[in-house]
Amino acid sequence: MKKYILAFETSCDDTSVGVVDMSYNVLSNIMSSQPDHEAFGGVVPELASRLHLKNLNKVLNAALNKAGVTLDDICAIAVSVNPGLIGSLIVGVSFAKSLAW
Repeated sequence: MKKYILAFETSCDDTSVGVVDMSYNVLSNIMSSQPDHEAFGGVVPELASRLHLKNLNKVLNAALNKAGVTLDDICAIAVSVNPGLIGSLIVGVSFAKSLAW
């Protein structure tokens, strides 16, 4: 049975989830941008954190579907921890930790 790595990136204003096989071939990389910040002329940290919360499940499901795998096929989870907006990083790390648990 093949095993895969699930990776999360939430360091700023884009929510990204990727699935990689054990030879580090990228099977999927789904990204959700946050155009909501344009009205403010730059990234608003609190807004970025809230939008990560809103988008993570949707992006996760799209990445798994595109890669043709399920959570049962995942053997490791990776997540960005720095540098970045602290609130956005906390959302990503918390999501990844809870999924790993």
